[in-house]
Amino acid sequence: MQLQQYEFGMIGLGVMGRNLLLNMADHGFSVAGYNRDPSKVADLKTEAAGKNVFGTSDLKEFVLKLKRPRAIMLLVTAGKAVDMVINELLPMLQPGDLVIDGGNSYYADTDRRTQELTAKGIHFLGVGVSGGESGARFGPSMMPGGSEQAYEVVRPIFESIAAKVNNEPCVTYLGPSSAGHYVKMVHNGIEYGIMQLISEAYDILKRGIGLSNDELHTVFKEWNNAELKSFLIEITANIFLQPDEQKEGRLVDYILDSAKQKGTGKWTSQCGMDLGVPLSIIDVAVTSRYLSALKQERVAAAKTLSGPKSSFNLSGDKQAVINQVKDALYFATIGAYAQGMHLLKVASDTYGYNLKLDDVARIWRGGCIIRATLLEDITNAYKKNPDLANLLVDPSLAAVVAGRQDSTRKVLGLAITAGLPVPALSAALAYFDAYRTDRLPSNLIQAQRDNFGAHTYERIDTEGIFHTHWQ
Repeated sequence: MQLQQYEFGMIGLGVMGRNLLLNMADHGFSVAGYNRDPSKVADLKTEAAGKNVFGTSDLKEFVLKLKRPRAIMLLVTAGKAVDMVINELLPMLQPGDLVIDGGNSYYADTDRRTQELTAKGIHFLGVGVSGGESGARFGPSMMPGGSEQAYEVVRPIFESIAAKVNNEPCVTYLGPSSAGHYVKMVHNGIEYGIMQLISEAYDILKRGIGLSNDELHTVFKEWNNAELKSFLIEITANIFLQPDEQKEGRLVDYILDSAKQKGTGKWTSQCGMDLGVPLSIIDVAVTSRYLSALKQERVAAAKTLSGPKSSFNLSGDKQAVINQVKDALYFATIGAYAQGMHLLKVASDTYGYNLKLDDVARIWRGGCIIRATLLEDITNAYKKNPDLANLLVDPSLAAVVAGRQDSTRKVLGLAITAGLPVPALSAALAYFDAYRTDRLPSNLIQAQRDNFGAHTYERIDTEGIFHTHWQ
């Protein structure tokens, strides 16, 4: 019996791994899957009935089934588990084989693994995969980084299974070493920001204006038919219609207001701090999840701390306010993308990724969680000017943002007056106002630093570093 017969191997047959394998099989590729848990292997065999798919709980058998050079993808929990699987796998591999980490690994770990495996003659790719269960099964967005030569080995497979927009696959080689995982990390940071912005818009519409779930569904559905069209707006509209299986009413009203996270948003914020890139929308989205987790403290505080009535005292047209919220959400969403892309630009220059930001935006147009119509405009902005300092200064997007700032200011005024927390929307406006200001009050901060710590300062009228003996 010929042992080496399968083109691609997958270690980890959870939801993502299993569905990616089935996706590959649908596109005519022969694939093998491995999992320690025999029940996961059984699930794969059941779903893959009639397809050219092999499953096993024997790692050695799995490796022997693969054609050389072997291409093996890991979809296991990020962190120590990845290193454990690689160490177990290494004695069975040969020079020229390819290991692919498809999880949400921290970029510095990917750099280390790249160096360690390259020294042993093993190729390594760090590939961000976005789209969840449905994306994995029917077309994800994929963000590969590492050896370009190694990517060519799996490029036909990845291009076949990726989501398609205008017949273009939502996958492309991004750059060396950890480029793919860095881009995926920033993708997730932007995702945090947009989700927080949407939740604040929801809060304004629900508590501020008093919209019912049916009305909220209608509003978000209408928004998804215009410039805000995106995966996150689409699922949000549907969420408001989901009935609860245990009680009468809609499920969204029975879900605890304490948001979980897996760390990629925090990583993005930390990397922004490390590189000196302002990511205020993403930062506050991460902080807001921490604050939401303080449920018991918030319940207690609500009995002690008073504030204004949370509903708006509307004297005008309710629809006018809804339209202003839509404009504010679009304004702030552009800001979230602008901050994320700015980080990618600086990281690319710092770490030698040589990222093409139009390619990044292009492969995010389909399959991934932050896919949106807006990404067409972002792609075009970087095509026109690959060295664009910030999306906010692209002429087309600058006009869009300028046309919506008045609505944003009015909505924030209403929300703040009503005591509704809008940290991400506020951060978006503050970022815009600071970025468009040619003289910030930071001169006073520099004076303070020099006064108490002799930290020196620079002047606007002459070059050099100065220190004053303050009175």
